[in-house]
Amino acid sequence: MPMRMPMLMPRARLRRLSRRAAFAAAVLAAYPAFVLGTTYAIVLDSGLPGGRHGPQDAYRHSLASAIVAYTGSPRWVDWVTRVMEDDGRGDAARAMDAHNNRLGARIGAKARSWTEMRAGIDAAVAAGDVQVQEPSRITWLPPERWRDHLY
Repeated sequence: MPMRMPMLMPRARLRRLSRRAAFAAAVLAAYPAFVLGTTYAIVLDSGLPGGRHGPQDAYRHSLASAIVAYTGSPRWVDWVTRVMEDDGRGDAARAMDAHNNRLGARIGAKARSWTEMRAGIDAAVAAGDVQVQEPSRITWLPPERWRDHLY
C-alpha cells in the first residue's frame, strides 16, 4: 500500500493560527501581570515592615489571593498554594504563606465589590499577628525572621 503524504497547511491558515496563538499567549500573560502589578502597587504603599516573612509579606500573599479569587476562582489559589507553597508543609514560612493565601481566597470569593474585598483584607491585616492560627486573621513570623525584600 502506498504511503500518503501528509497535507501541508496553507500558509495563510498557518499565519492565522500563529496570530491566534500569540493573542492567547498575550492574554494569558496579562492576567498574572495584572495581579502582581496591582498587588505590589498596593502593598508597597502600605508602609508595613517585613517584606519577607513579616506583615508586608503576609499582606502581599493575602491580597494577591483575594484578587485572584475575586477576579477568577478560589480554586486557582488552591492550585497555586499546593504547587508553590507545598500546601503549607515543610517550614513555618510555607505554612504562613499557605494560611494567608487561603484567607485571601476566602475574602476574595465572598466579596461583592473590589472595595469590599480590599476592606476585608485590610481588616485581616489589622487583626494579624505573629504565628496566628485563626483562619480569619493574617499571620506572619516573629520579627527576627523578617527580611526587607520585595518578594
